[in-house]
Amino acid sequence: MIKHIVMWKFKEEAEGCTKAENIAKVKAMLEALPEKIDFIREMQVNVNINPKEGMYDAVLTSAFDSIEDVERYRVHPEHKKISSFVALIREGRASVDYEI
Repeated sequence: MIKHIVMWKFKEEAEGCTKAENIAKVKAMLEALPEKIDFIREMQVNVNINPKEGMYDAVLTSAFDSIEDVERYRVHPEHKKISSFVALIREGRASVDYEI
């Protein structure tokens, strides 16, 4: 199994919304993906509760059967819609994929 982890730092304001509003939008969009993409084995989106400077604002933790499924997820049209939106509202991103 492959764990796919992504963290974002969001802009204070973007696309007419506050950081908190955009985080909530992204969280809801991502949490809807397992119903649309059947090869997602698990998915959680959590929001950072520690306001310390330099920390990321939200983290996605997901699981897939294989690295090939992670790639299928990356190019899936439903994921690409979210990714395009997130690119407009984020100022930083980090990710890692690892085998468990």
